[in-house]
This record gives sequence, C-alpha cells and structure tokens, in this order.
Amino acid sequence: MDETSGTSAAAVFDALGAQYERAFAGSPAHRDSLRELTGHLAPHSRVLDVGSGTGRPTAEALVAAGHEVHGVDVSPVMVELAARQVPGASFVRADVRELVLAEESFDAVCVYFSLLQMTRAEQAALLARLARVLRPGGLLSVATVPLDVEGVDGLFMGRPVRVTSFDAPAFTALVADCGFTVLSEHGALFVPDHPDATPEPHLFLHCRRD
Repeated sequence: MDETSGTSAAAVFDALGAQYERAFAGSPAHRDSLRELTGHLAPHSRVLDVGSGTGRPTAEALVAAGHEVHGVDVSPVMVELAARQVPGASFVRADVRELVLAEESFDAVCVYFSLLQMTRAEQAALLARLARVLRPGGLLSVATVPLDVEGVDGLFMGRPVRVTSFDAPAFTALVADCGFTVLSEHGALFVPDHPDATPEPHLFLHCRRD
C-alpha cells in the first residue's frame, strides 16, 4: 500500500505486520490470479510487485516459478518481513509514485490491493505509468475492492484508513484507458482470517500492455 493524507498506509501496515498475511494470504482467487499470470510468463521474467507486503503469496509464488521479482512497499515492517520470508526476491521501501522506474524494464507488474489508499487521480496516473514500465506485450495482474467510494474513512483490521475505489465496470474501464487490454476478469467474495473482518468483494484483472 501507499500513503495518502490521514493515517498513512505505512503506519497501518507497520502496525499490522504478519497479521495481514495471516488474514489474506489464503485467498483462493489471489492464488488463481497468480497461476494465470505465471502460466503466461516466459521463463526468467522480470516482475515488479507493487505493494509487496510480506512477500506472500505474490513474490513467493513468482520466485518459485523461476522469475526475477522486485518488490516495493511503503511499510518498512513489511519490507523487512518480505526480505526474510522470500530471500530469492529483492525488496525496497519506497512510495511507488516517487520511485524511479525505467520504461519498458519489466515483463510483468503485480498490483494486488495496493491502490485503495490513493486518490482516483493517483490511481489513474500510477496505472498509466506502470503501462510504460512494461515492455510491449507485458502483463499486468491487478486486484482491488470494487466499490464506488471516494475518501471514505473506515476501519481495516481494527486500524483507521481512508479508502478510495471504483465499482467493477469503472475500474475495468480505467485500466483499459491507461493502456491495457483486459484479458480476463474474475470477481470473488472473500472473508479475511481476522476477528474484525467482514466479507469483502475482490476483483482480479489479468491484462496486457497495448
């Protein structure tokens, strides 16, 4: 996750640490999305994991499939956990909106639930930038919580957060407008493994850079 006004994503995820992994790493739809991505990647592909969290399941699955993974997360606690749990990948603590990334330098980008604490304009700008970071024909796996909300304050696993998102049709259209062809779209309802959790809709898109 990345920072916005109010309670920062770094503070939220520093506090949650490994609790976040326990709550979300078991998502069958997330793992299905990773299998779809790895099934279409050439051997030894270079992958950027935006909002890499604890490294599980995303970076771990990609490394196990033989790919070169570079993770970025705004939370130093998450980066430390990821580096320890997935030593075959590299991780950096940074806000991806400010990180220098060479154009056409990655074969794939993963953005699993890493946009929700950005404004709508920031989400659009980042997705368009990630399209340029991908090589022609490169792949994007992106997931969000498809709700029509903007700047809504709430609680996430007991921590205050401010959330912005799009409903499913609007998010899919945004991704397409940012330079991607949407190859597949999957929705799921997931209950995180946490006492304060409630069922939440998830949307997974598998896309190709135009």
